[in-house]
Amino acid sequence: MKAYTYIEQNKFALLDKEKPQLLEQTDAIVKVTLASICSSDIHIKHGAVPRAVPGITVGHEMVGIVEEVGSAVTTVKKGDRVTVNVETFCGECFYCKHGYVNNCTDQNGGWALGCRIDGGQAEYVRVPLANTGLNKIPDSVSDEQALLVGDVLATGYWAARISEIKEEDTVLIIGAGPTGICTLISVLLKNPKKIIVCETDENRITFVKKHYPDVITVKPECCQEVVLAKSEHGGADVVLEVAGADSTFELAWKCARPNAIVTVVALYEKPQILPLPDMYGKNLIFKTGGVDGCDCEETLALIEAGKIDTTPLITHTYSLSQIKEAYDLFENKRDGVIKVAITI
Repeated sequence: MKAYTYIEQNKFALLDKEKPQLLEQTDAIVKVTLASICSSDIHIKHGAVPRAVPGITVGHEMVGIVEEVGSAVTTVKKGDRVTVNVETFCGECFYCKHGYVNNCTDQNGGWALGCRIDGGQAEYVRVPLANTGLNKIPDSVSDEQALLVGDVLATGYWAARISEIKEEDTVLIIGAGPTGICTLISVLLKNPKKIIVCETDENRITFVKKHYPDVITVKPECCQEVVLAKSEHGGADVVLEVAGADSTFELAWKCARPNAIVTVVALYEKPQILPLPDMYGKNLIFKTGGVDGCDCEETLALIEAGKIDTTPLITHTYSLSQIKEAYDLFENKRDGVIKVAITI
C-alpha cells in the first residue's frame, strides 16, 4: 500500500509499505477513505516533535471503514464507518478514568498514531485500543462532516470545555487557523457575550467574517487596545492561544484581565517564557497541554444535530498520489487554504 512517511527532518516521502496486520486483540484495521494534514504534521517535518519516530507513516486525522477487528474489540465491527481519534487510550488507567486520555499510561496511549506508530495518511491504518480510539459515524453524517472530529475539532472542543466560559464573558481567541476556527465553533456553543478573534492572515480574517459575522476580528498590532475597549474588567475573561508564536504567547497573557483563564492550545516549536515579574498581580490561571480527545462521540452527535459544521474548513482536496503538493500548499498557506482533505 502507499503511505506518506517521515524519513528525516524536512523530508517526507510517499512509499510502498506492507498493509498493517492485527498485533493485539484490542487492535482494528481501518481502510482509510479520507484523511487530512495537520499543523502537527508540519511540526514533525521541522523536527519539533522529538518523540516522532523516523520511518513512521504520518497522519492522525482520518475517517474510514473498519476492515478487521481483534477478538477483544466490541464497540465497532467490520464495515462500520468510523472516525479515528488523534489519541489512543486504554480507558482504564488513572489518567483515562479522570478524562486525561492524552496521558494514558498504555504503551500506545496518547498521541501515538502518526507520531510513534504508523498513522493514517495511507491506504490502511492499524488502530490500537480500538474500543476507545474509534467512533461510529452516524448514517446521516458524511465522511467530510466527520473528518475533523478526531483531531482539530476535538482540540477546539476540549479547549472550550476546560476554559470555564460563562455567558457574561468576553473571550479572545488568538489564531484563526484550522484549530483556531474549531475552537471558535466550540466557544460559540458556550454563548459568551463577546468573542474576539485575533489573526494576521487576510484570507483567514475574511473566512471568519463570512462564516461567523457576529465575531469581532482584529489584527495583533491593535489586539490589546480592542480587547480593552470591548471588555468590562480590563481585559478578556478567557483567552485561548491557538497560534503558537512567541509574540502570540505574550499577547495572550497581556490581553487577559486579572484572574482570567489563559488556555494555551498551540504547539510551539521552541520553549516559551513566563516573565513572572511583569505578570505579578495578574493572578492568571494557565491551562496548557495536549488535547484530551475523549469527546468525539459528543461532537459527532452535535454534527448529526446540525449544531456543528466544519465542512467549510475543507477548502482543498487532493488524492493520496498528490499529497506532496497538498503539503506544500498547506505549509505555505497558499490560495486561502484552511484545511486539506486527502482522498484515499
